[in-house]
Amino acid sequence: MAQLRKWVAGGALVTLAVLIAVAQQRSRTPKTPELDAHIVAAVKEVSPARVKATIEKLVSFHNRSTLSAADEAAIAKGRGIGAAREWIRSEFERYSKDCDGCLKVEMQSFTVNPPARRIPHPTVIVNVVATLEGTDPANAGRIYIVSGHYDSRNSDNDNTTDPAPGANDDASGMAVSLECARVLSKHKFPATIVFMAVAGEEQGLYGSAHYAEVAKTALLDIEAVLNNDIVGGNRSPHDTMQQPQWVRVFSEGIPVAATPDEIKLIRATGMEDDSSSRQLARYVRDVAEQYVPGFEPKLVSRPDRYLRGGDHMSFNERGFAAVRFTEYREDYNHQHQTPRIEKGVEYGDLAKFVDFSYVANVARLNAATLASLASAPAPPANVRLVTRSLENDSTLTWSASPGGLATKYEVLWRPTTDSEWPPQNIEAVGNVTQATLKRSKDNVVFAVRAVDAKGHRSVAVVPLPER
Repeated sequence: MAQLRKWVAGGALVTLAVLIAVAQQRSRTPKTPELDAHIVAAVKEVSPARVKATIEKLVSFHNRSTLSAADEAAIAKGRGIGAAREWIRSEFERYSKDCDGCLKVEMQSFTVNPPARRIPHPTVIVNVVATLEGTDPANAGRIYIVSGHYDSRNSDNDNTTDPAPGANDDASGMAVSLECARVLSKHKFPATIVFMAVAGEEQGLYGSAHYAEVAKTALLDIEAVLNNDIVGGNRSPHDTMQQPQWVRVFSEGIPVAATPDEIKLIRATGMEDDSSSRQLARYVRDVAEQYVPGFEPKLVSRPDRYLRGGDHMSFNERGFAAVRFTEYREDYNHQHQTPRIEKGVEYGDLAKFVDFSYVANVARLNAATLASLASAPAPPANVRLVTRSLENDSTLTWSASPGGLATKYEVLWRPTTDSEWPPQNIEAVGNVTQATLKRSKDNVVFAVRAVDAKGHRSVAVVPLPER
């Protein structure tokens, strides 16, 4: 009865059958993906000095309120939102020149007329957009966006005279978008990356809402949006609770754009923690472990902070996956405040309170995430969990990843009580469109992702039940 022989290992009796099963499981478990040299190079090139120069330049425009002057005279003086806009455009164009015209730089202009929230008179709002077109015709239609808002404000929304430096809110986010454009434009990716600067955020997310609405109408395939807002790593002298090695990543649970039937299905299947935005946040975390070790995204299972909002919400409202990056601990004396000193307290969103090395780490994480997404295959389509009969095995089916980059697929699972995909709970199933696992669907949450020949992985997709 050789098959029943027992081996002594470390003082414990282990059957031969168990040893074989463990070996087989190890052979199915994917190896840790190798680092992509292009992504490593882009991350390495992110410069705190350039981040500092960008933030100080944006602060120099004095007041970047959406309502501030944007005429030629103001632009010539280097004052107001118009001057900031033109400088941002010139930076994108400079990066494009360095890469032989690889960036398509556009100004997306529209007018907001009263009655409108915080818009007292007809106001032209302009988004500055730089597009790095994907090199693979079959995948160039997939779009990944990084965004920051370049408008600022002080204590009074209508005050366009007093300083509104906006160093953290949101010159820091703009520094991330610009730095990502600078370092990633030197590389090629199968899918398309968009670097964006929006305005009208402080008045009500007008710039991002316009872009997202145009994209929805045009049926653009926006796979992910990374919004960076207040990522300056506040350096207030009295604050001893800031965490310079953490950045918060906010993501919605139940999609705000979900229909009543979709919400009913989410509740019935317990998928409140598995929206496309939540999967994007998990992807960011995986990328950080690979390419920005020591800098940790803290995933916050919430659309945004209390009483606040950001440009990612404009995309969520139109059905796109989007997340928000924000420093771990904010100082509200340095946001939406006219610079001044009262009772010994200094107010104002000044550059001296920004940690430029921290912003550079946020830029590294954004750049690595964008590059990973744009290099990877598209997620598998029509992912389903077969629920036709009562059984303990679980069968998943899917359609091949569009675009032809995928060479295999992986199935992930986690206990229903967990939020993360444990690295040990990943099974490589080959270049197939169906897999059966000896694991009860009632006890775990499953997902499927596509993998290419170089190990680039798509965002994971949680299956819908199918009878």
